Amino acid sequence: MTAFAAAPGGPQPAFAGRPDASSPEHVTLHPIVDLEAGTVVAVAPAVPGARIPDPDGEVDRAIQAARALSRAETLLPLQLLLRMSTLAYDRPMERLHRTLADLGRRPGGVIVSLTGDPGMPLDEAAARLGGLRSAGYLLALEAGDLPTRFVADMAPTVLILDSAVTRRAATDPRRAAIAEAFVALGRRIGGHVLAPGVASDDQLTHLRGRGVRLAQGPLLAPRDWRPGMPVTVPVGSRDLERDRLGPRVTEFMMPATVMPDTATAEEVLSVFNADPGTSSVVLVDRTERPRHTVDRTRFLLRLAGAYGHALHAHKPAARLADPPRSVPRTVPAIAALRAAGDDAERVYDDLVVIDEIGRCLGVARVGDLIRSLSALDH
Repeated sequence: MTAFAAAPGGPQPAFAGRPDASSPEHVTLHPIVDLEAGTVVAVAPAVPGARIPDPDGEVDRAIQAARALSRAETLLPLQLLLRMSTLAYDRPMERLHRTLADLGRRPGGVIVSLTGDPGMPLDEAAARLGGLRSAGYLLALEAGDLPTRFVADMAPTVLILDSAVTRRAATDPRRAAIAEAFVALGRRIGGHVLAPGVASDDQLTHLRGRGVRLAQGPLLAPRDWRPGMPVTVPVGSRDLERDRLGPRVTEFMMPATVMPDTATAEEVLSVFNADPGTSSVVLVDRTERPRHTVDRTRFLLRLAGAYGHALHAHKPAARLADPPRSVPRTVPAIAALRAAGDDAERVYDDLVVIDEIGRCLGVARVGDLIRSLSALDH
């Protein structure tokens, strides 16, 4: 799960003769919260009105959602909702890709959440999902709509529980078993489970106790929530099983704040000022491979020094950055923690989690690894 900048005030071309589905002020923004860290890791805009059962209508709503988040001027990843059957239509999907690019949204900062029946042979659906992943998009699947083997083969970044499981898992053992099965599957494929529509402390406590890492719903944020506003994460206990080697580093992975490796120091500064919770920025090349990491504390200290802003603001941020400390997505968290200790001067720098071909998937905060592994030992 990686995050990319939505360029504030960037170009927003109109649809070719197609009006917006609704005015931007009516689009509500729902935070997706990491229950371990208590922070917002993505935003899911909700466009009002019934979903339109045709590919162009689906894409219109997705574009409306993307534009609404772009107006909020946040670097948090964007979750877009699409019927999986829409992937079979090349022209609407090309329009969506172009619009996201015009808004400054690179694929690594977009979670494409796919629902419903594929509407095509599973082999074709797998190929189209593979195309999205190859382009750099993050995939989220509503696992209950699809064969489990297909979901496992696709290895999505996010597995989304059915809302009925969220509502009833605390009181219905069958629904609780579904949540546990998805969490176990997520651990094996390097993904996280998202519980939508969390409305009560009991629901949250039960789901978190079953290993659910991500949640969204009215319990966590008010309806008028906007990026930068706090979220509420009640304290609860956790009772997670672990493999012999312990959890993988991906269990502690958070979306990275990612910018092009050509970004200036002033652009990076605006990112840190916009979100106090951002501990680092990963500078990537055009293939989404990390080239540099900018640590928040060291970066701000350098800019705060005598003539720091004048000297650095309009020059590449890479001048004030460090080499990325990359770890493969498959390594155990304890191995990642040991790797963090190899450089005494950067022990607490964020680790950059990469996939099999070196692309940035997210970051793991060393403090989160220490706290969670210490709790596991006890």
